Amino acid sequence: MRFELFVAARYLRARRRQAVVGLVTVISVAGVAAGVASLIIALAITNGMRRDLQQRLVGSTAHVQLMRTAGDGIRDWRPLMASLARVPHVVAVAPGLYGQVLISRGPRSGGALIKGILPSDESRVGNLLQTIHDGSAADLAPVADAGAAENELAAPIVIGDELAETLGASVDDTVLVTSPQGELTPLGLAPRYQRFRVVGIFSSGFYQYDSGYAFMRLSDAQRLFSEPDLISVLSFKIDDLYRAVQVGDAIEKAAEKDRGPGFQTTNWIEQNRELFRDMKLEQDVTFIVLALIVVVAALNILIALTMMVMEKTRDIAVMMSFGVTTEQVRKIFLLQGLLISAMGTLLGLGMGYGISVLGSHYRFIHLDASVYSIDYLPFAPRLVDAVVVAAVSLSMSLLATLYPSSSAAGVLPAEALRYE
Repeated sequence: MRFELFVAARYLRARRRQAVVGLVTVISVAGVAAGVASLIIALAITNGMRRDLQQRLVGSTAHVQLMRTAGDGIRDWRPLMASLARVPHVVAVAPGLYGQVLISRGPRSGGALIKGILPSDESRVGNLLQTIHDGSAADLAPVADAGAAENELAAPIVIGDELAETLGASVDDTVLVTSPQGELTPLGLAPRYQRFRVVGIFSSGFYQYDSGYAFMRLSDAQRLFSEPDLISVLSFKIDDLYRAVQVGDAIEKAAEKDRGPGFQTTNWIEQNRELFRDMKLEQDVTFIVLALIVVVAALNILIALTMMVMEKTRDIAVMMSFGVTTEQVRKIFLLQGLLISAMGTLLGLGMGYGISVLGSHYRFIHLDASVYSIDYLPFAPRLVDAVVVAAVSLSMSLLATLYPSSSAAGVLPAEALRYE
């Protein structure tokens, strides 16, 4: 062990003539540990929120969507769908017809966004149908006999669990779906309505979907909205979700080449740009605010070392009289501050990662899904965060040791030992 490090470690272990110096040192270690642990936990939470939101958003929605800007939708969509499925990087394509409706059951009702789908195609694009926990989506498969489907007493529908709770509905219950796109009668525009049987209830963990989203057969949606053989969107899944912008442009150009101008694509990045930008800003602000805890701990290190220099003035003078250089004295107290910081940093990393791993495994902190979109607080600790936090902690502590170490190096042996 080098001489400077040996003396620095010995000073930390030695019994104090002034008990307050030892107490301040312990407080400094605890302060650094608390600051580092707080930063690790905060970064793990923000990373977890971003990761879970991204996974659920990407899993629940298509990577790219193609819409018709001119006209009321996409007609004769099957040849276009087959053509666009051959665009590079496209893995799956699914048609859909969206419409806003009112779903009611007795005196209870709630608004919902209906999507008419082909289940076999939809399950390849998104995973909402895979989150059904009561019933199944099997009844949403197309019916070969269109006349029989039209004469059904109640067509099948799948709804979110929050919407089901609002309606007081469960599997096999009948609900009334009312579309504002009604029929013109001698008495004016009358809304169209149709009875549906709940065949499945899904739970995505996203409040927006679970409380206001529903699926029905594409043919039933077309009949409800009086739009025979029309879809409003083609949804795409691609092999690299981070290339959604480039693939979307390629899909748009291919559609315009096939059908002419009037098409537009949107993707998951554009739809959620504001959300992820706000989360990144929140992470940066959280890091800055919690880093102030480490700053306070660094000030404690400064105070502890300053008091230790005052306590060890005679020892410093004796060492210098034996030939120890001022540079070596400076290194002793620099290393002493770094030892305090290193102990606190290691302790804080252990605490922070321990709490983060437990939180990620047991999910013991629950949230209001109607406010935060997810129903638990996710943790996602990363190694790179540990490196950054440790670097910040050690850097601040090093700055805090500059003044005490310079003061120690400036001790004059003759003056310090004159009255000894």
